[in-house]
Amino acid sequence: MSESLNITPGPPQSAPPTLLSGNPLSWLKVFGPGAIIASLTIGTGELIFSTRGGALFGYNILFLFVVISILKWGLVLGTARHMVLTGVHPFQRMMSLPGPRGWAPMAFFILAAVCMPIWVSFHSGVLGNLTSWVSGTEAMFNGGADFVWGAAILSALLLLSATEGYTVLERVQLAIVAALIICAGISLVLYNPDWWALLKGAVIPSAYEYPTWIGEYPKIATQPVWVETTRYVGVIGGAGYDYLAYTSFLREKRWGNAGAAPATRQQLETIAADPNHPVRRWLRAPYIDCSISFMIVIAFSAVLVASGTIILAPELKIPDEKNLLNLQAEFVVGLSPVLLPLYVAGAFLTMLGTLYGTLEVAHTVLNEMARSVNDAWAVQHQRRLKTYTVAWCAVIAYGVLTWQYFYTTSGGVDKPRALLAVMTPANLFTGVLLCGLLCLLNPWMDHRFLPRALRMPKWLWLLNLFAAVVFLALGVKGYWDHDSRWLALGGLCVVVAVAWGLAFALRGRLLGTGTDGD
Repeated sequence: MSESLNITPGPPQSAPPTLLSGNPLSWLKVFGPGAIIASLTIGTGELIFSTRGGALFGYNILFLFVVISILKWGLVLGTARHMVLTGVHPFQRMMSLPGPRGWAPMAFFILAAVCMPIWVSFHSGVLGNLTSWVSGTEAMFNGGADFVWGAAILSALLLLSATEGYTVLERVQLAIVAALIICAGISLVLYNPDWWALLKGAVIPSAYEYPTWIGEYPKIATQPVWVETTRYVGVIGGAGYDYLAYTSFLREKRWGNAGAAPATRQQLETIAADPNHPVRRWLRAPYIDCSISFMIVIAFSAVLVASGTIILAPELKIPDEKNLLNLQAEFVVGLSPVLLPLYVAGAFLTMLGTLYGTLEVAHTVLNEMARSVNDAWAVQHQRRLKTYTVAWCAVIAYGVLTWQYFYTTSGGVDKPRALLAVMTPANLFTGVLLCGLLCLLNPWMDHRFLPRALRMPKWLWLLNLFAAVVFLALGVKGYWDHDSRWLALGGLCVVVAVAWGLAFALRGRLLGTGTDGD
């Protein structure tokens, strides 16, 4: 995937007839990069947290999932349409933010270097948890089998990635995940939920409270509801770095000016003066692609929220660190025990794809940051950048898994795991705070670089501003209610200060080396 981004800029292509067709079915041929976003979030967001939300809060939690999906849809649409119009990535636009040139991409680079390996370790741990359950080895290594399996799976995936053996695996994954979605939908119909309650839960807001039996899970009961629900905000629909990578993937698609040389001000004025300009016709592509992606996310969330409400809640069961993907097997086993292998295969390959996709996102984001500083150098050293990125993520992830192994084994099989505790601070930044910052960046980019006729429509402008307020407020509140409040908030301030100082010290090297088309 990432190697194909090393392309030679060329003139914009004409929009295909299928894109301009009035037949919605023909638009499905445009669907592409959005599938990556959907596949990245289904593994962690829907399989784990939609089910958990349904078990804890019932159908009402679906309203939060719908709203967050709409807000994130507006975010990614804003960055994508700017890329289609200008051929310039948000990281390159950040070089022009007030302050020393390049301080913002540098801050996001430092935070990515911390957060992305944590996500890699989390996904590996989830896969390890599923594998230890399937293999019956939960008690091995005094309760640390999850992390041994997780490290082994990560090692195998790194080998597959290095030998380019993932292509076949990805094709198999798509087939099994499609079967998993079909089975989940069929099971939902057969379990016959309260359809009216499901619909009301999706469109009517309500206050969220833990169920009366939450005492069965003291670790969850002791944390505020805000922390729990804000965790959902971060994982449902994807995270900020996913959307920045999505914008990079548009270079390969060559929608409009994406993949072309950055548009000059004169070229943008020409585009603005012609409502039928080929580049403006391409704007329909991200609308279609992003909309299909988030509709899939909402639909899958609805299925698993309902399943958690109908099946797990009455049994007083909640997916937690010890059973992140195990309990969901009941959704299909209730129809027939012979479906268990299908669920296990689908869940395993879905999470494996999420883990692989996280590594790809990390590399794509680093490559785009490098392009914002020195485009020619980044393209020339793209393969080396990927090696460095994957190596960094793997080493830190192994370190986190090792720590969790010793933390768990020191207390035995019954000691609570720390998977979610480690993931939460990273999730609050990548999935919540960063989304708010990007929602603020979108209107600024349009105002600063685009002629008035090309700027996002007023409704999208308002949606981004509203989303910025929501994400920033939830992120700060989530950090404040979390045990790591001072470490996390203080760490963010330190990162910004360090990035500001480095950008100021390197200001001579960061001037005029990027490609922002300005």
